Amino acid sequence: MKNKTLISVVGPTGIGKTRLAIDLAKHFNTEIISCDSRQFFKEMKIGTASPSEEELAEAPHHFIGNLSVEEYYSIGQYEEDALKKLNELFEKYDTVILVGGSMMYEKAVIEGLNDLPEADEENQKKLQEILDNNGIEKLQEMLKQLDPEYFSVVDIHNHRRLLRAIDVIWQTNKKYSEQIAVSQDSRDFNTIRIGIEAPREELYDRINRRVDIMMEKGLLEEAKSLEKFKYMTALNTVGYAELFKYFDGEWDLDFAVSEIKKNSRRYAKRQLTWYRKADDIHYLPLGYSQENFNEVIGYINEQFQQ
Repeated sequence: MKNKTLISVVGPTGIGKTRLAIDLAKHFNTEIISCDSRQFFKEMKIGTASPSEEELAEAPHHFIGNLSVEEYYSIGQYEEDALKKLNELFEKYDTVILVGGSMMYEKAVIEGLNDLPEADEENQKKLQEILDNNGIEKLQEMLKQLDPEYFSVVDIHNHRRLLRAIDVIWQTNKKYSEQIAVSQDSRDFNTIRIGIEAPREELYDRINRRVDIMMEKGLLEEAKSLEKFKYMTALNTVGYAELFKYFDGEWDLDFAVSEIKKNSRRYAKRQLTWYRKADDIHYLPLGYSQENFNEVIGYINEQFQQ
């Protein structure tokens, strides 16, 4: 019987996963591994809503601000690093917390990634030409036709993800979503998935408010300081891509901020689509009470006994 447990805290952006992960880490006197791929980058604190210094002090966190935007970091590297860290932590604790809304990064830790082919140079060259000549919209359209399931959950603004998926589909003649759905590695720990849910309108209101708070905290200045890296993969993401268009004079600031809100809501919708397919997530309500928290601790303790 597996005697170590990973509690994975999931849910859409802006719903309060950081707070729940800290509450669980404090209850079980353990540490937190982040699987939020945007929070890996130390220069992007405001736009990715990274945990504050006060939150980081409440419980030890790993994989927060551990990279620079100038570094390339793949999901395969993350899987390897996260499992290594997890094994270290399991020497000290019976329970560890995983938290983040990057769906594929959570999957990499709890299930493992499929053994996909290496990038094909010719395919990558063709796709890069399409991107350069026709823009990212053409790649989005191609992926939607080839694999609507993956298109419904991928970050469609991340050109690297689109290039990778189309390349693999071309090489294998199989949908990317089918190939990544096959778990290759069995894990030697149990996983309990805990989520937070809210009515969609309430979630969208929270996301809109959070963007306003980010702007108040200095997101514009943070994005300006990163403008020289805007072609790096890490910066090709919601909250930064829109402000770069403002700096380029394409959009005015109000429109750029409204686009950040819209794209954040769209990303949340993709996350909800992904999580809705899972039948192993135990949910708490948004703004959960002590009673709700006690109930989820009871649920976790029951799972320990199984």
